[in-house]
Amino acid sequence: MKRSMKSMKKQQGFTLIEIAIVLVIIGLLVGGVLQGQELIANSRVKQAVKDMNGSAAALFAYQDRYGRLPGDDGPAATLAARGSAWAAVSAGDADGRLEIATNQVFNGAGEAQEFWQHLRAAGFISGNPADAGVLALPTNPWGGLMGVTTSNMGGNLTGTKVCLSQVPGSAAISIDGELDDGLGATGRLRATLGGGGVNTNPNNAVLAALYSEDNVYTICYRI
Repeated sequence: MKRSMKSMKKQQGFTLIEIAIVLVIIGLLVGGVLQGQELIANSRVKQAVKDMNGSAAALFAYQDRYGRLPGDDGPAATLAARGSAWAAVSAGDADGRLEIATNQVFNGAGEAQEFWQHLRAAGFISGNPADAGVLALPTNPWGGLMGVTTSNMGGNLTGTKVCLSQVPGSAAISIDGELDDGLGATGRLRATLGGGGVNTNPNNAVLAALYSEDNVYTICYRI
């Protein structure tokens, strides 16, 4: 009889208090994971905004120092004379215009490669000035690229624009809300549909509706 009682005690499950404690712990763990994911998402948005504004500041600082546009600066002999950081840097055509079409934003063509090389050689952004082609382009917080275009975008958005590819819809909403009017088809920031894992060039087909969190975008901000 005693053995039977002992056996029953051993087979008893968790008490209600023990189950409640486990549920509380699971809730705290899930809450912590979700909060951590939100913090990561917010930090990426903040970094993206910082990068876009930083690119604008770097461009203006370059103009103040050299009196020329990064990317368009040249000839090669003028650049090489500035020091060793400029030894492997390509020169622009020095015609007074930065020329990067919308289909050149993320491939380093036009004067896109030179734009980033010049800013790096001058010390305004980090990285190796000798990096060429696509490698010359910085990456953004979502693993896409950062580029520049001077071509007009939909709605006749003119001027120099810094662009980010592979931006999730939720992040695009936050960035546009912080920098502009929250709409991808108007204001200083324009957005076009992109694809996950693809650096989609911007085009003239801007958004006709509100952002969707189900989509990925290329966003361009006039600096």
